[in-house]
Order: sequence, then structure tokens, then C-alpha cells
Amino acid sequence: MENQRASNSIRRKVRDIYRGSSLATKIRYSYLLLLIPLLLFLTFVLYNLWISNRQYEGMVDSVVSASEFSLDFQDDFDYETYLLIVGNKTMEESRLSAMLGAANRVVERLDSVTDSRENRDRLNSVKKYLTNLATYTERIKENLALGDRYEENIEIWENDVQIVTSLVKESVFEYIYYELRDLQEARTRYQETFLKLVWGSLIVFAVLSALLLLLSFVIPRSITSPLRQLEKVTEQVAKGDFSVRSQVDTADEVGNLSDSMNVMIDKINDLLEQVTTEQVRLRKAEFQLLQSQINPHFLYNTLDAIVWLAESGDRETVVRMVGSLSEFFRSSLNQGKDIVSLREEIIHVRSYLEIQQIRYQDIMEYEIDVPEELYEYQIPKITIQPLVENALYHGVKNKRGVGHIRIRGIPEGPFFRIEVEDDGIGMSEERLTQVREGIRKKEPAGTEIYGLYNVNERLRLNFGETAGISVESRDREGTRVTVRLPKTAGKQSEDTDREQTE
Repeated sequence: MENQRASNSIRRKVRDIYRGSSLATKIRYSYLLLLIPLLLFLTFVLYNLWISNRQYEGMVDSVVSASEFSLDFQDDFDYETYLLIVGNKTMEESRLSAMLGAANRVVERLDSVTDSRENRDRLNSVKKYLTNLATYTERIKENLALGDRYEENIEIWENDVQIVTSLVKESVFEYIYYELRDLQEARTRYQETFLKLVWGSLIVFAVLSALLLLLSFVIPRSITSPLRQLEKVTEQVAKGDFSVRSQVDTADEVGNLSDSMNVMIDKINDLLEQVTTEQVRLRKAEFQLLQSQINPHFLYNTLDAIVWLAESGDRETVVRMVGSLSEFFRSSLNQGKDIVSLREEIIHVRSYLEIQQIRYQDIMEYEIDVPEELYEYQIPKITIQPLVENALYHGVKNKRGVGHIRIRGIPEGPFFRIEVEDDGIGMSEERLTQVREGIRKKEPAGTEIYGLYNVNERLRLNFGETAGISVESRDREGTRVTVRLPKTAGKQSEDTDREQTE
């Protein structure tokens, strides 16, 4: 009881002394307390080095023990094969398959241990030899099943099996020799490094201890004054004055903190300017995307097709194509709105597809299957058309025969999906990986990837991280691009929607 009272009394005195100490004294206490974790750290390092050394020696022993594979395998396998050929053992009693399996497992284990490229090549040769032995064993078994093939089996045993088993033994011996040589050299280096590390750790520990004792008196004097100056600067920044700068001119951590604070204030100013610049950049990117869709090349080809149809006397198709082109331009501009209803976006992409189907009527067919329940939800303008254009020019157009483009709308809880799918040439796994990486990068390479990247960024900027596109493709089978958006209803009037539909 008295011991407990004394212990509690000591703890209270220590706590009161610490609480009543100045900042400099508390810092001195902190530096002194750092000695304890440093000592623990040194102990931890030395212990782990010792453990690593034990593990290293165990690895050497394991490689040495693996040499048993080469000592007995050749004789055992040759003898077991001979017993099978002469009929002393049946195919069911033969251990050849088990011996090959065990040998392969040993080789796999050795392959996982070695870091030498030459030894890996040797083990790959052993694997091939074991595969050849399996082939020869199967030929012998087939001959035994057919009967009256003793001479042929003996020839296989003498000219194939015994040669290959000797090659296996030789390769494994070479592996063990070079592996042991490398391990012994590495062990010597490791022991030298271990001794240097031990002495280095002791020296570092002694130096740090001396420095800590010195710094526990020097540093606190240089901290309190600069900290008061930093306090005044932070108060001004908290009030919104970003023109203030810290004037602390020291070479210690407080000076670094002062420089970092000035850099932080500059970056805050830069970020404020960047927000405005980023908005302008986004608008420019959207305008560039719009321009890329209404480009002179597309307009030229469309007008050229109209002229050709007019000369051929196909007045009805000319009227339909001109109407589709007019609707395409009208829905592209759309009174300058960035966000439109899905109904308007479908009208825009339908106009584009009608124009392209007239031009590519022999190679392209399309289908739009979007339920009307999704028509009033919002979507960034010119989202689906770039995906359809990619499907046409990079999928369907490069395929032999007629290609199909299908646009589907699918409700999905609080979200909805728009899928643009084609049965064109598709993409290889490598190209699909490049496309997916390009969508995630800020500066994707390739015009088709840039279009997908631009659409994805506009979706995320307007609707958050839950929105975006995903790409699936199989080589020579087709591609599907999926747009995922939250169900956000537009605020347009019914009269406007009706007018857009007409």
C-alpha cells in the first residue's frame, strides 16, 4: 500500500514538473527520450540482421540438399525403365511417372530460388529433358501395349533415355555448382557487409547521442523567436491576406518551415488562378471537341455525297440527307448548352448515323434501342457521337462485309448506361490496354483515344467520379463502349423537348 502511494506521488511530481517546464525544457526532455527508441531501433536492426544471416545459411543448406536429385535420378530412372521394358514391372507398378513428377517439382523449387539467368537457362533445359523423358516413357508404354516391340524399346532406352538422363544429371550438377559458388561469394560479401553495418550502427548511434545532447540546448533557443514570427504570418493568412510573407531567415527546420509556408502561400495564389484557367481550358477542350465533330472533312464528304446523289437523280435521298445534315448541325449547336437531355443527344447521333448510312449503305447498319423512360435524363452534349464515330471508322469500316452498330440505353438503379457496340475488327489485348490507359492519362496519344479521354473527362467533371466510360473488346469480334451516368432529370420544358423531337 505504501509502495503504491509512493509510486503515485512520484508520478504526480514528474507530471507537475513537466507541465510547469518551459518550451525549451520540454524540447530537451524530448531529445533525451529519443535515445530510448534509437537504442531499441539499433537492437531491432541487429536482431533482424542475425535472423537474415540464419535464413541465408538455411538457403545454402537447402540448395546443397537439392543435389540429392542428381545423385540418384539417372541410375534410378534408367533402371526403372529397364525393368519396365524387360517385363519385371508392369505399367501400373512402374514409378516412372512419379519420378518425373518429383523431378519436375525439384526443378520448379530450384528455379524459384536462383537469381542467376544462366542457372535458369540450365533449369529450362532440364525441364525440356524431363519432357523428352516423359515422351520416351509414353512411347515405351505404347510399344508394350502393342506387344512384340522389345528391340524398339531397348533402342529407345539406350539411345534416348540414358542419354537424356545423363544430360539431366550433368545440367543439375552444373546448376548446383554455380549456385553454390554464387551463394558462397554472396555469403562472404554479406558477412563483410554485416560487420560494417554493425560498426557503422554503433558509430552512428554514438554520433547521434552526442548530437542530441548538443542540440537539446542549442535548438530550443533558435525556435521560440522564429515561431512567434510564423504565428503572426499564419494569423494574417487565416484572415485571407495572401500578400504577407514570412521573413524568417534561418538555416534550421524553422527556416525551412518559413520557406515552405511562403511556397504554400504562393501555391494557394496559383491554385486560385488555376481554377479560373482550368475552367477556360475545359471550355476550350469542349469547343475543340465540337469542332472535331463538325470538321470540314466530314462536311466535305457529306456535301460531295449529296452532289453525287443529285446528279444521279435520287431526289428523295438528297432531301433526306440534307435534312439529316441540317438536324445534325442544329443539335450540335443546341443554343450553346453544354448539358442536354438524352432525347436531344439521341436526335443528334441519329442524324449522324443517317448521313453515314447513306454514304456507307453497303457496309454499315445501325440500331438505336433507348427506352423513352431515359429520355429526360441529362448528358453532356456530343457524348455518344464520338463513340459512334470510333465504332464506324476504327471497327466497322475495317471489317469485310456489313458491320452493325447498336446503341442501347439500360436503366441501372440510380444510374443509367448507354452502350455503343459494334461487331467490327475489335482490338487485341495489348491495344485494349493502351486505350484504357490512354483514357486515364491526362495526355493520351492518338486521336481516337483522345476522343474517348475527352468524353470521359467531361462526364467526370460534370457528374462526378461515379460517371465515366469503360471499354470492352475482343479481337476480330467487336467493341463495346459503355457510358455510365447518374439519373439527373433535365429542367427543360415539355414544349422544348417536343420541338426537339419534331
